[in-house]
Amino acid sequence: MARGREWIGTRATVLLTFTVAVLSVVTGIANITLPASGPFARYVPAVVQQTVGFTGALTGFLMLVSAIGLRRGLRAAWYSSLVLFPLTAAQGLLQSSAYSVPLVVLSLVSLPVALLNRRQFDRRLDLTGTQLAAIVAFVSAQTYGTVGTYALREDFTGVSTLVDAFWYTIVTGSTVGYGDVTPVPDSPRAKLFAISVLLVSVSSFAVALGVLLTPAIEARLSKALGRMTDTDLELLENHILVLGHGELTEPIVDELAPQAAFLVVTNDPERTRELTERGIRVLTANPSDEEPLRRARIDAARAVVVATNNDAEDALAILTARQLNPEIRIVAAATDRENVAKLRRAGADTVISPASIGGHLLVESALGGEGAETVAERIMSEEPSRES
Repeated sequence: MARGREWIGTRATVLLTFTVAVLSVVTGIANITLPASGPFARYVPAVVQQTVGFTGALTGFLMLVSAIGLRRGLRAAWYSSLVLFPLTAAQGLLQSSAYSVPLVVLSLVSLPVALLNRRQFDRRLDLTGTQLAAIVAFVSAQTYGTVGTYALREDFTGVSTLVDAFWYTIVTGSTVGYGDVTPVPDSPRAKLFAISVLLVSVSSFAVALGVLLTPAIEARLSKALGRMTDTDLELLENHILVLGHGELTEPIVDELAPQAAFLVVTNDPERTRELTERGIRVLTANPSDEEPLRRARIDAARAVVVATNNDAEDALAILTARQLNPEIRIVAAATDRENVAKLRRAGADTVISPASIGGHLLVESALGGEGAETVAERIMSEEPSRES
């Protein structure tokens, strides 16, 4: 059941959206120049095919933005995806090319998957003051340049429509400056206006790029420092939380790595660095605090494992985990045998005492128990077989 849920879960929605976006861009660009060869080719004019190919590429870039938003759990991105999936399917059909068949099929498949995961994308689009300012500045700059250029179109060469005016504003603000639209040499007001468009547009572009790039840079720095971003944490589901890290935890991590998704929560920076270098997901925080466990999505986890060398800290972590998710399964390892009952009372479903197990195996082996020796050899094997 869990495996089936993964196929149609949050990750599947994000992956499908990203794949549709890439296909839309690739097929759109390809179909601008390729001749129509699909079953509807005879019914679609060539100009429509080329136009839909161009707009299909643009739709693909918009779909990429939606995929990024879905990865952050944004409800707005979910709504935009529901609009874009039918649009990409329709564009694929109108492109009338055999290369568009995967785009059409995948778009139609992705729509119901996104609908099934509606509740997973419930995060509101909360823009910061800087982001709002960047959006307002960018839109205002483009509006100012477009309207002003069109109003002064008699003083510009190559401007006769609003599209021409918008084109001039974009190429000026992006500093591309093709030179196809220029102020009339003997018009001072056109030159002064062009200077103002240059200053305002370039500034708005710089602000917008800074707002977009800064979060990406911060995310890269967080990963380099061994800190998971909120975006990474929001995608966790049906995972195992390993609270704390110690000598008892290390073999558990080795066993979990090839079998299940898991997240280690520890407040030891040195452990964080070591685990991150091995490619293991780590959240640097106190495993007995409520806020880090909420960030680690304990509500969506399948189990909790607590196995450090400090039974007192383990008990606090168990109490917190049980309070936040009364239904979750909690497994713990007690360093001291007398603490087994205490960890059970703290809320652990299963408590294992490595010392007791080791003592039992030693006695059985000393008495000649062959079964105990086999179990001991399997447990102590440094390279257990994991072939299935």
